Amino acid sequence: MARSRQRTEELSGWGRFPVVRGVVHRDEDLSRACAGAALTRGLGRSYGDASLPAGETDIVACSVRADRILALDEARCVLRAEAGLSLAALEALLTPRGLACPVVPGTAQVTLGGMVAADVHGKNHHVAGTFGRHVRALRLALADGGEVEVTRETDAELFAATLGGLGLTGHILEVECALMRVPSAWMIVETEPVTDIAATLTGLAEASAGWPYTAAWTDGLARGSAAERGYVLRARWAERDEAPAMPPAAPRSWRVPPIPLTEALVRAHHGRHFARAARRRGPRLVSPAQVLHPLDAFAGWNRLYGRGGLVQHQGLLPGPDPGPAVARLLATLAAHGGRSWLTVSKDFGAAGEGLLSFPAPGVSVALDLPGRPTTPALVDALDALVAEAGGRIYLAKDALTRADVLRRMEADRLPRFNAVRDRVDPERRLRSALSVRLLGDAPAGGRAATAAQRRRRETPR
Repeated sequence: MARSRQRTEELSGWGRFPVVRGVVHRDEDLSRACAGAALTRGLGRSYGDASLPAGETDIVACSVRADRILALDEARCVLRAEAGLSLAALEALLTPRGLACPVVPGTAQVTLGGMVAADVHGKNHHVAGTFGRHVRALRLALADGGEVEVTRETDAELFAATLGGLGLTGHILEVECALMRVPSAWMIVETEPVTDIAATLTGLAEASAGWPYTAAWTDGLARGSAAERGYVLRARWAERDEAPAMPPAAPRSWRVPPIPLTEALVRAHHGRHFARAARRRGPRLVSPAQVLHPLDAFAGWNRLYGRGGLVQHQGLLPGPDPGPAVARLLATLAAHGGRSWLTVSKDFGAAGEGLLSFPAPGVSVALDLPGRPTTPALVDALDALVAEAGGRIYLAKDALTRADVLRRMEADRLPRFNAVRDRVDPERRLRSALSVRLLGDAPAGGRAATAAQRRRRETPR
């Protein structure tokens, strides 16, 4: 067994904003790593401060060495594994066996524990729900040092609070979840060009009525008559008689040079991307990674946003007709001089089971915003619109939302979540930079955040 190791490190989420310092404890024995830790962190793919320590003295348990598969029942399609197992490693194991994880996020570089903590969703949410729907049991290390097996039957409230609870109810040690059978190792995908937001949402709704995997891309940088152009993607698993006998080649990852892009270069790339999508009419046979994890093809792409980092705003605009709210969201973005370098929309189905799960019926719109001094004010305006529409934000992506706005969005659910924390962690030993910012948790040592710490959280570099 590798030796246990602790050291102070600089940490950030995938957005590279904010950047903080904390004590990281790495150990193959996750129970041991979690002893005295304030939170657990996997591969660091939450965008903002959800996986960051609340202070420099807080211990962060790193789960990635605890990545063993504990049981795989292929007949019953059930997996049990340690929380540090990566989705990429799991998919490499499952695909040759005709199995797949029923819900996956846009990157395979996440851990099982992280998928539970964020209650991740995928392009098939309208049919499969969140990952939490398929979780059967969890083993947690609680704030008092005890360990418990939690299911819907043994403790329904704690189970629901842990799904999407961002690791604030207990350290996730093990995950047991259902898998699904797939007919082949290939997927069939189609793309349909659209000219504006109304056509995008109509096309997305039509695609979701007949296809299990759907999403829409909008060119957030196009100007003039090309503004709001994009395409709708629809995909499904290829049947055995539609797919080659050989599996697709392992996904290739291109290393992106750490050279900040300019808006003009991104705009030119979007133009080529749209033109290629417009030419590709009809069904195509592709590897699952091209549909499920497209951005994993570019390692380190988050560094293209430069020193200011990346702030993603992902909001849910609910209801059977979210079109007007989506249009207002994009108009608000433009009115504040904001430019989204990547804009992706998804059609959502039933609400997630977790007390703070993000999805609910409606449309999700994710905006990738370069970190600039004006970005906090822009996020405030976007949050206000989402709150007015009765929507919510994805906390696993958030870095800048204010506590009062979150309380307005989550007036019904937040008290229930806090009640579970009051029961299992009344002293708030488990905390993160996000929980200090949004939930009122005290930072390390119980002191109020200094002015310098607040600036570091509030203003992109």
